[in-house]
Amino acid sequence: MLNKYARAFFTRVLTPFAAFLLRRGVSPDAVTLVGTVGVMAGALVFFPRGEFFWGTIVITVFVFSDLVDGNMARQAGISSRWGAFLDSTLDRVADGAVFGGFALWYAGTGDNNVLCAVSIFCLASGQVVSYTKARGESIGLPVAVNGLVERAERLVISLVAAGLAGLGAFGVPGIGILLPIALWAVAVGSAVTLGQRVVTVRREAAEADAAARAGGPSDGRSGKPSDGPSGADSGRRGSEAAS
Repeated sequence: MLNKYARAFFTRVLTPFAAFLLRRGVSPDAVTLVGTVGVMAGALVFFPRGEFFWGTIVITVFVFSDLVDGNMARQAGISSRWGAFLDSTLDRVADGAVFGGFALWYAGTGDNNVLCAVSIFCLASGQVVSYTKARGESIGLPVAVNGLVERAERLVISLVAAGLAGLGAFGVPGIGILLPIALWAVAVGSAVTLGQRVVTVRREAAEADAAARAGGPSDGRSGKPSDGPSGADSGRRGSEAAS
């Protein structure tokens, strides 16, 4: 949902910066890699130590690379399947680092096994939500649903809550509860989104199989499982879609 309204705005804002990087000879792939490393560093260095405010600041700076690289590729006319694959794959790595950082905090100093488990569920469900759309599209189905909580919602909810919770270190009382609430919200929203996509794929598969029986054989079930996103979930440089 947030992609629909926010992506176009931030794309316009970041266009001059993308053009500047191109003039300096920076490639979109380099921006993708640096952005992912920055997000991982912010999540895995700061979050396990409970430094949520500074971790969120670092992650927020680097997460905008996800918009800059695609903008650069379009301006340079070099959008490619490789760029889409790299971008989408590293998105999953970055997301895993964010929720992995939360899990490490709650498994250690945070000392809360339930919230550690919720963080791990957020990590895993986010990957599966993306995979369901990619796999559905890989067997020729449109997967015409986005769902309640996509990647943008997962990141915004969790990072805003983490940043605010981090203000507790500066003496703001009672604000630490926001992160647990956010993690539960992301977990429930991801579960709902997964259910929405599974139901949609089941319906579309039944319709496609019925049409194939009426008009000829279908090879939908013969496709080998895909380990990565494809189609509309293929990354920022091709379709600008996110899961």
